[in-house]
Amino acid sequence: MKEYYDTRAPEYDDWWLGRGLFADRDRPGWEEELAEIAALLRALPPTRTVDVACGTGFLTQHLPGDIVGVDQSARMIEIAQKRVPRATFLQGDALALPCTNDAFGRLFTSFFYCHLVEAERVRFLAEARRVASELIVMGSRALPGEERSRWEERVLEDGSRWQVYKRVFDPDALAAELGGEIIHLGHWFVLVRAEL
Repeated sequence: MKEYYDTRAPEYDDWWLGRGLFADRDRPGWEEELAEIAALLRALPPTRTVDVACGTGFLTQHLPGDIVGVDQSARMIEIAQKRVPRATFLQGDALALPCTNDAFGRLFTSFFYCHLVEAERVRFLAEARRVASELIVMGSRALPGEERSRWEERVLEDGSRWQVYKRVFDPDALAAELGGEIIHLGHWFVLVRAEL
C-alpha cells in the first residue's frame, strides 16, 4: 500500500476533482456533496486534530483548530504541507501512530478505514482510542447492489497496476461498527462520528 500511494501522490487529487483518469466518470452531485463535506468539517468545534492517512491534505485543509497530518507517504506529505502550511505533517504508520497518548481531541480519517482488513481495523481503532477522544471516519457509501468489500485493480497514469482492498459502507452498519452516529449521509459519502 505504501508504494502504491507514494506512486499515486502526484495524481491523487484527480479522483477528488474528476481530472486525468477520472475525467470521464459520471458522478452527478459529487462536487456539491464535496462542498457540503468541506462546510461540515469547517463547522466542527475547533480542537487539536490528527488527520490519519491525510494524503495530499485535500480534506485536511478544512479541519479547524491545531492540525497534525500523518501519512506513510513522503510524497503525499510534501503535497499536503504545501496545501496546508498552518498544519504539522508527520510521516508515519497509521497503525502505530507517532503520537503520545491522549494528544488529540479528534482523530479524523477519510478513505483509509475502508482499506483495512479486520485485524488492521482492530489495531487502528485501538490507536484511535489511545491518542484521541473523538473519531470521525469518512468513506464511500455503498451504492445499490454494490459489493461491500473487494480487491480492486487500480491503474495509475504510468500504467502500473496495483491490487487494493476496498470496503464501501452501509451507513447504519458503519455507525454500529464504530459505536457512533452518522453526521453526513449523502449519495456518495458517509461520515460517522464516535466518542472514544
